[in-house]
Amino acid sequence: MPTSGGVTHSGNGQGGSGNLAWQIWSNTGTGDLVTYPTPAFSAHWNNSGDYLGRIGYEWGGWNQTPKPHAEYGKIYAQFVAKKSGTGGPFSYIGIYGWSNNPCVEWYIIDDTFENLPFDPGNTVKKGQIMVDGGTYDVFTRQTPGTGGSRCAQGENEWAQYYSIRTAKRSCGLISISEHFEKWEEKGMQMGSLLEAKILIEAGGGAGSVDFPIANVVAENP
Repeated sequence: MPTSGGVTHSGNGQGGSGNLAWQIWSNTGTGDLVTYPTPAFSAHWNNSGDYLGRIGYEWGGWNQTPKPHAEYGKIYAQFVAKKSGTGGPFSYIGIYGWSNNPCVEWYIIDDTFENLPFDPGNTVKKGQIMVDGGTYDVFTRQTPGTGGSRCAQGENEWAQYYSIRTAKRSCGLISISEHFEKWEEKGMQMGSLLEAKILIEAGGGAGSVDFPIANVVAENP
């Protein structure tokens, strides 16, 4: 981890810019996130309910206008993650984001505190894809609630897309654009891309993840 320049964020909040845009959220408003001047972060939670900590690009919600993912060029991530403690009944380490028109909350999951592979539940399996030398199970489902307000229309129901790697890895390159393209081949449309961030989501427990490398890259098209 970086040895200086860390800033601790608690409660629910967001900030940063470029590929250092960060966000922390939990349904209890607890946990914290430490960010640095370089693409790295640490996340900590202690019985925080559903905790999300993430860093990467934000294109859609902070006085910006989102575009289709292809207009951002090739998007990929480089990550290293070190877990400790527990993550509750579910936990996701990988890439996370939202898209608009249609409203989609999406995940690319490469690691977890539990076991891989798994089915997120109440989903439709769309088959498997091969990306970055690994096999991913692909799922989709519709979800009701207020989280759809992340999209401009303020929907109260939205789609969730998942690519879930069948074997864990705690570091590597994730070809985000390739997942998008393979999803669209399966009829899972992406719309306008709001964000693409390296994520830890934990459904409880007490734990932490250090990301000494958490770099999301968008090459010019």
